[in-house]
Amino acid sequence: MKMLAPKVSIIILNWNGWRDTIECLESLYRIDYPNYDVIVVDNGSTDDSTQKIKQYAEGKIQVNSKFFEYTPGNKPIKVFEITEEEAKHGKFNRLLYEKFDPDRRMILIKSKRNQGFTGGNNIGIKFALSILASKYVLLLNNDIVVDRSFLKDLVNLARKDKTVGIVGSLVRFYNSQEVQSAGIKLNLKSGRIYHLKTYNEREQSLDCVMGCSMLISKDALLGSGLFDNVFFAYTEEIDLCLRVKSNGYLINLSPTSVVFHKHRGSTGYKINGFILFHRSRNYLLMIYKLFRSKWVLLTTPYLLNIIGEAILWSFTQKDISLLISTINGISSALKLIIKGYPNEMGDFYKS
Repeated sequence: MKMLAPKVSIIILNWNGWRDTIECLESLYRIDYPNYDVIVVDNGSTDDSTQKIKQYAEGKIQVNSKFFEYTPGNKPIKVFEITEEEAKHGKFNRLLYEKFDPDRRMILIKSKRNQGFTGGNNIGIKFALSILASKYVLLLNNDIVVDRSFLKDLVNLARKDKTVGIVGSLVRFYNSQEVQSAGIKLNLKSGRIYHLKTYNEREQSLDCVMGCSMLISKDALLGSGLFDNVFFAYTEEIDLCLRVKSNGYLINLSPTSVVFHKHRGSTGYKINGFILFHRSRNYLLMIYKLFRSKWVLLTTPYLLNIIGEAILWSFTQKDISLLISTINGISSALKLIIKGYPNEMGDFYKS
């Protein structure tokens, strides 16, 4: 059974969020898929995240969750801790690692600095493809709790058709369990991004799926490139999905693969300047990169929308910095484009 199931490397990015991360890990180590890796990339945490994650693996920290009862039965979990540089150069004892069952092992890659969602995940993706020879990579937010069969259902859908490049889970809110996202549609005429709330099991025309639980095939990644590191955070999964789709792959949703999302565990639940800066900047960069000849036409509606929303948020929250952050994001995008973004071969994200 294990040999028949393709290897999936699950990448979890941690940044000062070890409490969420260990709940996510505890749910992962209960799944019914037989052939997977768990790669935790610590993105330059400034708290004691790595130590707490290792203590969890030793069975020293009990996890409390509304979705399961904690059991120490699968502890200790062997932690293979390496630096980002060691990961880049393949300094990893794979023979010893593979002696442990999937639910009794973990790879912990430590980055010296916070490289954002894009850079942190790219570290894990490169390691999974080059060192572990994974057939699929699964990106999973650390503030996610997974259903037991979520990965099996993702892989089953991906294997049905070799043109399927990305499969996403049905994302429900952690607290209410209402649907947060059943896929993403991008309306270029209005410049708006929509999270679908209903789903069709035979849907084949999604623009994107939510990046908090997204299975990507090795072939799709090698053909389309990794995350664009310029983005840092926000819109990055839409950019990647559209590139994958432009290469002839399908973007699908598995409605039976269910995950529960706490939402914005790293940046906070309230709209803030960080979110508005990156959201406004990255959308403009994404559209310029993919639809250069129509850039002005396609971005004008978005600019009107995002500036109007920023004015409203600044007024309701009595915080003018929200509008300033949005304008700074637009300015940053224009400066990058003037400087030649992206490079001719797209080397901001191909590596």
